Amino acid sequence: MNGKHPFSSMIIPGVLAATILPLLGCSVAAQTIKLASIAPEGSPWNDALVDLGHRWKEITGGKVKLRIYPGGVAGDEPAMLRKMRIGQLHAGAVTTLGLISVVPDIEAITFPMQIRTDEELQAVIKSVGPDIEEQLSEKGYKILGWSMAGWMHFFSRNKMETAEDLRKQKLFFWGSDTVYVGLLQTLGFQPVALPVTDLLPSLQTGLVDAFAAPPVAALSFQWFGLAKNMSTLRWQPTPTVILIREKEWHKVPEKFRADMEAAAREVSDGLWAKSRELEQQSIDAMVEHGLQVHPAADSVRDEFQTMVQEQGLPVFLKKRFSPPFFEKVQAALAEYRSESAHSDR
Repeated sequence: MNGKHPFSSMIIPGVLAATILPLLGCSVAAQTIKLASIAPEGSPWNDALVDLGHRWKEITGGKVKLRIYPGGVAGDEPAMLRKMRIGQLHAGAVTTLGLISVVPDIEAITFPMQIRTDEELQAVIKSVGPDIEEQLSEKGYKILGWSMAGWMHFFSRNKMETAEDLRKQKLFFWGSDTVYVGLLQTLGFQPVALPVTDLLPSLQTGLVDAFAAPPVAALSFQWFGLAKNMSTLRWQPTPTVILIREKEWHKVPEKFRADMEAAAREVSDGLWAKSRELEQQSIDAMVEHGLQVHPAADSVRDEFQTMVQEQGLPVFLKKRFSPPFFEKVQAALAEYRSESAHSDR
């Protein structure tokens, strides 16, 4: 024996490498966060994600990179969330409609014909958003930012001015929600349940005649080209979130997390601030290409409102979202409306 520890020949070079290599400029491989979205390239949402990727790279000095899978190449939102759950994807830009399968209470925020304006939606999310974030955290997810994709409007092949007009057309329904599909059938509609990635070919083949979507989406995906009638009726808001697996988030060096989250919120807030302008610009662009916009009469709004309250809400309350959370949403909405009424006097 020469007096050396039998493992010294392995330990000492390892220690030296750990000490010297950083001084020589050698770096650990960058963390790549894989984020998917159904937003197509060139759309405002995808542009915002690209911007976020640049910001994260700058904040971390290239140690964290964002790889974006746009346009539904990773599947529609249910498929994206399944891939996030098993770790094939780390993050997603998803609508709250897609998150219903993870946290059902979120549907109380977007339940049709309840919230009427962007300001009301922002007030409600400010109030109950932390509850949703806590529920998602319990499932292993973190929201990095809230934004807005726009208001759902009905687009149709044939003119739609009343509920009866819509009943005569085959209505695209996103997903395979048997309860919702059954309700629509009970109300006399003709729902066709499909992934959102199948909407364009289904319009092309005549499988569907109508759909509900934000105008920016109808333009970005070119769906409106086969359904050139739009009702001004605001069916429901479509909030979006940037969502990440907490396991992946905790791999990010702690010194970067606060700034990265702030960047995500700034990008999300900026997109929300522009959402109203983007919506009107999208409508104007579609009108230039043949879209017919049909104002919804008060009687039509009342008809849809009554339908939702008397036949829809009893199906969803308890079975879909919890009464206590729905009451929180309604309380936040009532408080905002009351404050607004007083400030207008």
